[in-house]
Amino acid sequence: MDHATLLLIATAAFLMSGAVKGITGIGLPTAAIAFMTVFLDPRTAIALVLFPMLGSNFWQMARGGYFQRTARRYGLFAVILFLGVGTTAYATQNTSDRALLAILGVAVLIFVVVSWKGLLPPLADRYDKAAQVGFALLAGVIGGMTAAWGPPMAMYLATKRVDKDEFIRATGFMISVGSLPLVFAYAQIGFLTGPLAGVSFAMLLPTLIGFSIGEFFRRKMSVEAFRNAIMILFFFLGLNLIRRAIWYV
Repeated sequence: MDHATLLLIATAAFLMSGAVKGITGIGLPTAAIAFMTVFLDPRTAIALVLFPMLGSNFWQMARGGYFQRTARRYGLFAVILFLGVGTTAYATQNTSDRALLAILGVAVLIFVVVSWKGLLPPLADRYDKAAQVGFALLAGVIGGMTAAWGPPMAMYLATKRVDKDEFIRATGFMISVGSLPLVFAYAQIGFLTGPLAGVSFAMLLPTLIGFSIGEFFRRKMSVEAFRNAIMILFFFLGLNLIRRAIWYV
């Protein structure tokens, strides 16, 4: 694929996925990778998402405020996620594209399921540490393989019944922490080459533009209706990823 086509595909993917993140607070890697793997191999798509994911979540975290309180509340989750992502990325570096497509497809479908309200029961505070450990381990494994750790993170926060602003702060913090070992691991393994790193860094601009557009719609329109439309789209994207894993050539 020539460089111009790669830039066009990536720009479109990150404008769209940035808007999804601006509306929902999560979903940037899930959306971007799901769309880009229609045209690119999974490892390239994951490499391209690294800098937009890191930059957009730092921005989201900074804008959300209350950093110290958020870090104290979700520090255990963040530490386990950090270790899990880094360990899994190295341990699964030889995983086939077919397996990655299947895992990503399942992660997208889980993301769809947990993004609708009322699907998980509330969790008592006395079980919070155990829940952080369990969901963070799951997020670390999925994130280290596919960079799509949104589903288990959303499931954990859904059990806590956090409000919209708390959800934005928590996901911004936890994904920022989890992104760091994945960037380092992909650079060390060789999946994040110099040219791909340059394209990934350049995608920060369309990502933040999309994020701002998503924030605008989050304030001005019925987010629930738009979220439902996004989830329907993700549902079919997830099914298509699994189909491609089964009939992968």
